[in-house]
Formats: sequence, C-alpha cells, structure tokens
Amino acid sequence: MPQPASTTATGQSARQIARPVPLRQSVYEAILDMIVERSLQPGQHLVENELAVMLGVSRQPVREALQWLKNDGWVELRPGFGAFVHAPTVEEADQLLAVRTMLETESARLAALNATDADLARLRELYAQGMAALESDDLNSLVEANASLHAAITRSSGNQVLVELSEQVDRRVRWYYAPVARHRGRQSWVEHEQLIEAIAAHDPEKATEIMRFHTEQTRRAYHDRTADTESSAIVDAVSS
Repeated sequence: MPQPASTTATGQSARQIARPVPLRQSVYEAILDMIVERSLQPGQHLVENELAVMLGVSRQPVREALQWLKNDGWVELRPGFGAFVHAPTVEEADQLLAVRTMLETESARLAALNATDADLARLRELYAQGMAALESDDLNSLVEANASLHAAITRSSGNQVLVELSEQVDRRVRWYYAPVARHRGRQSWVEHEQLIEAIAAHDPEKATEIMRFHTEQTRRAYHDRTADTESSAIVDAVSS
C-alpha cells in the first residue's frame, strides 16, 4: 500500500520510504511455507539451532518467529520440551474444510454468473499447469496449481468479501490438501475440468453441484488418510 504523503518544514510534500520487512517476518514466512508444504510434518520437533542454520540467520529471529507461529496456531510451545509443528485434530480439520466448502460453492455459483473470457482463459491455463504437474509427479507444483485454480474461481465471482475470506483459509486448506494431492490425483483434475466447463456455460446450479462434490471428496480423502495413518501407528506400536 502506498505510504501517505507528509509535509516538511519547508511546506513541500514528501513521501515516506517503505521500510524493509523485519527479519523475523521473513523467517516466519519461510518456516510457515515449510509447514504448509509438509517439509516440516505435524508433530515434528522444531530445533532453533537447526532452523537458524537452515535459514542462515541467528537464533533470535527464529525464536520470535516460532512465537508468532504459536500465536497463529501453527506451532505448539511445550515448556521443557521445545517447539513442535501443530498436529490438527480431526474436528479441527473437519471444521476448516466445511467452511471451505461453503465459501467455494458460493464462489463457483457466482463465477458461473460473472466470469469473463479473460477469467476463463486463466482457469484453463491453471488447469493445464495442474495437469503438467500431475504428469511429472511434482507435488509442490500440483498443490500450488490447485490453490491457484480455486483462488482464480473465487476472484471470478466478483465478490471481494469472498476473496478476502478465502485468502484467510488458503494456507490451511493447502496444508490439509498436500498429503492427499497424490491420492486425489487425476480424479481431482477431472472434477476441475468439469467445474471450468460449468462456469464457461454460465450454469450456476451445475457449478455449485460440482464444487460441493469436489470439496467433499477432498474432505473425505483427508479423513481417510488420517484414519490410515492412525491404524498404521497402532500396528507399529503392537509389533514393536
């Protein structure tokens, strides 16, 4: 956002120079990206020294960033044990994904009414990027393409409030989607293609139906994966 103009002692208008982003903010973003991408797994111990070396900074901005991440619900600080990546509960994930369904079904409905030719061209471009990532088994690019496609649909809705609300949950949606992206695989992008065609046909009822089904399938895939992981953990514990 442009800085407001101020007036100097000589009466001349002056523009304040934007300050650089504080180092702790850059460290916060770097650690958060690793959490969202699952490079740092839920429950993983976060060692300040290791993160400082990895990011090429001192421990102080890492310590400050971990506190911010704790305040935002991404990290747990356990006295006497240290910092750990937050492990979401089933209820927590379900609530977030339910909100996502409400936001995105309305976005799809409005996009079918308001999308321009430029919007549709962008959706098809992002679809092509997702298919390329799928073919090359590039997980990070696949997750990014999925997020970008859904964000583009929301922007096509023409409702700025929906855009802002969706941006607030975007990172957590990507966090939940990353572990099931390969499992959802090609079927997810079949649904994306159907969704784009419903928007292009200006069919709000069909777009709503497809988006509701699409987001519900992702929610189910996440819960199925969580159940499989818990079952494997129980088997390993019994076997050891």
